[in-house]
Amino acid sequence: MPRPPKSILVRALCAGTFLGLAGGYARAAEPAPTPPPAGWWDTFTVGGTVEAGVTMNSDNPADGLNFGHLFTDKANTPLFNQILLTAQRPLDPKATGYDFGFKVQLMYGSDARFIHYLGEADYALNELNQFTPVEAWATAHLPWLFSGGIDIKAGQFVTLEGAETIDPTTNYLYSHSYIFNFGIPFVHTGVMTVSHVDPLVDIYAGVTTGVNTTFGDVNVANPSFHGGIGLNLLGGNLTILATTHIGPQTPNTNGTNNTIDNITACHCNPGTTLRFLNDITATWKINDSWTLITDANYIHDDGTYLNAIGTSSFHPNGYGIAQYAIYTVNDWLKAVGRVEVWRDNNNFFVAAYPGNFDFVNFEHGFINTSIPGGPAGGGTTYFEITGGLNIAPALPQGFPVLKSITFRPEVRWDDSLNGTTPFDGQSVPGGRHFPGFGAGTKSSQFTFGGDIIAKF
Repeated sequence: MPRPPKSILVRALCAGTFLGLAGGYARAAEPAPTPPPAGWWDTFTVGGTVEAGVTMNSDNPADGLNFGHLFTDKANTPLFNQILLTAQRPLDPKATGYDFGFKVQLMYGSDARFIHYLGEADYALNELNQFTPVEAWATAHLPWLFSGGIDIKAGQFVTLEGAETIDPTTNYLYSHSYIFNFGIPFVHTGVMTVSHVDPLVDIYAGVTTGVNTTFGDVNVANPSFHGGIGLNLLGGNLTILATTHIGPQTPNTNGTNNTIDNITACHCNPGTTLRFLNDITATWKINDSWTLITDANYIHDDGTYLNAIGTSSFHPNGYGIAQYAIYTVNDWLKAVGRVEVWRDNNNFFVAAYPGNFDFVNFEHGFINTSIPGGPAGGGTTYFEITGGLNIAPALPQGFPVLKSITFRPEVRWDDSLNGTTPFDGQSVPGGRHFPGFGAGTKSSQFTFGGDIIAKF
């Protein structure tokens, strides 16, 4: 008996609906198509950072210096610290095959006085604001030997050491620690490798030409080792980096041609007398609000020096520790504290450099007007406690060019725990800022100020 047309139509509609739904579910279960891999140039960036600030000193020291500071050394004087221009293509951190990158970074400002590579534009501008390259390197990721491969970098690069950096955007405070100023290198020329042994362990090993230098004996360049070990723990929330730099660092000068007689002063062969710069930095991100950073430092020089009155000798040593605490209040506000004790065991490492070229002259072994913290062979135990804020208000959406702006006000107290008087330098013939040669008159110093950082 033939089926009624209506019954056939109903069954066809039901079957069609079922098939359509089944097809829809099947399509929904299909994975989204894999996006094409990023092009090599897609991660290339060009950017800039501008930093300016001021550090007020309640003593208004006659020599115009905040002793114990380098980059914030000019008391009660606004500073154009730096404009930092960077072009880079970083390595892909997820790369499993070969990858290549590079970085070029240039600086102009008052900070450049202390960042020069000896022999490379270090005397180009006899002004407070100077020019210097900071980094210029090429890098490659090689999928060799270890599960995470090996990264190799060649050129000029910043040191591995320390909790603080030359780039102000990766620091929490305007003023720097004694460890950063006097206990570690700033930059190197050479080759650095990073072996990613496994997700927990990285091994650093490299060869440099020394500390803050390029090539040649006149630039205090000697083959040196720079390296260490990094640990990535607690899912990356705790990192520990232990590093060292070992190599000769005494200028090979004999007192002629406007130089200091370092050969006689150190009773050594400068080309073979080693200096050891060691640092351990641990960063623990406890939670979204709290981060703790601990920076421990020890430095030693094998040279043999006489004390100020020539009655005994010493091998220079310095050591200390800095503890940071960072509390994130919200997206635009952080509260920061740092407490530090650093011992310059022989008044050898901590000094002020009032002249525009004093720091590079000192590094070269040329005559300079640097001011030590006290008589040679004595010692000073420096203490500093600093508190500040990071205020980074949100910019209007679509704001042209400017990516972020950060204000970092701070207050700081420096003290000599053993009663020496390195602070509040005396006036000298010629008046304030002459530059100063005066010894300090006080055992403590109070400063307050801050900076503004604009990122483009």
